[in-house]
Amino acid sequence: MAKKTYILDTNVYLTDFRSIYSFKNNDIVVPFKVLEEIDKHKKRQDTVGYNSRQIIKVFDELRSKGSLNKGVRIDRGKGIATVGRYHDVESFKPSWPPSWDLADPDNQIIATAMTVARDNPTRKTIVVTRDINMRVKCDSLGLVTEDYILNQVVESAEHVYTGFTQHLVDDQVIDQFYESEEIHLDENESKKFYPNQFILLVSNANDKKTALARFVDHNFPLRHITEHKNVWGVSARNKEQSFAMDLLHDPSVALVSLVGKAGSGKTLCAIAAGLGQVMDAQNPLYTRLIVSRPIQPMGKDLGYLPGSMEEKMSPWLAPIQDNLRALMGNDKATLAAYMQDGTIELEALTYIRGRSISNAFIIIDEAQNLTRHELKTILTRVGEGTKIILTGDVEQIDNVYVDETSNGLTYAVEELKKYDITGHVTLKKGERSKLASIAAKNL
Repeated sequence: MAKKTYILDTNVYLTDFRSIYSFKNNDIVVPFKVLEEIDKHKKRQDTVGYNSRQIIKVFDELRSKGSLNKGVRIDRGKGIATVGRYHDVESFKPSWPPSWDLADPDNQIIATAMTVARDNPTRKTIVVTRDINMRVKCDSLGLVTEDYILNQVVESAEHVYTGFTQHLVDDQVIDQFYESEEIHLDENESKKFYPNQFILLVSNANDKKTALARFVDHNFPLRHITEHKNVWGVSARNKEQSFAMDLLHDPSVALVSLVGKAGSGKTLCAIAAGLGQVMDAQNPLYTRLIVSRPIQPMGKDLGYLPGSMEEKMSPWLAPIQDNLRALMGNDKATLAAYMQDGTIELEALTYIRGRSISNAFIIIDEAQNLTRHELKTILTRVGEGTKIILTGDVEQIDNVYVDETSNGLTYAVEELKKYDITGHVTLKKGERSKLASIAAKNL
């Protein structure tokens, strides 16, 4: 197979510093501009900053083996890495748009790729970038491009596990279920389901005859969904919210993930369930409620904002405070008292990641903005007796280094669904208001 030359965009290295090892025995040219852009991110305290520092170390190790200007073997069985910069720009001008600006970093990287392609006409030159627009620009100039796919756990967002399915059963099975008799699914049938998956039992004789159940394991009977009404003023308004409430109040389920569009009630249900189990005067299951969300970009230094730490965090945590105030009847004094004594904690993920937390009900809001590595770091902080809730909308991602199929929330849903201490629900119906539902569906 003929060798190829790859030019990796900055965003590839910042997504995965190991990407340089992913192209077999093909050569890699590192544009000088890429090195400059990587350097700008090295002080960040998130995954992007980590990847920046790690790839710099990789380049330094390669430099110690030889001259990057002339080319250095990346590893055994791998190609040659060379640091290159564009030159002889004038010769490319006839094929460039009149508005082409070489001050633009993308254009400098493209210029490097064009130089490499011209100087090596017998070898295929490929630009690898996660930037869609850059792929379009390269294509317009005749350059071959590829996306860099990392940690894609599903083909598309439509294939993400929903936590709910339908199952045909005999008519008498549904009767037995309503009569609270123990119903076991056949072991072969039960292999179709995941632990804590919700099932709509449908009669094979009458599709109008149904029952909602929760599958635990083939060794256990199907569970009736426990109805939780007026939990801090919140009652389930649809079946998905009922599923969510069932999981949120089950202490045997240590991790619950709730995915849904804006207004589906995922965060409100989670906070209400947390307050109910922390504030229970007779039998509190948890000692405190901790609510957190990523500061985007995650890890950004809050010192750039004026005021105290609480004031700096306020813009990021305002949506959570809105929900808490709504549940407490807009009683700011009571909320302040609970926060003062530590019963309720609002924490930026910048700080929560370094803690070890036991006997707490933790809610991580906007979890779709986390990378796999960031979410793993958070989940490994969970101590004994702690329940953690992940909420988010995979269609509203602000982190440019993840997408619908590779973000931390999607990864957790897909990779952890087989364990009996986890549960997931996708909430599809908006309940915030009629206007919010229309907007979420049509805009």
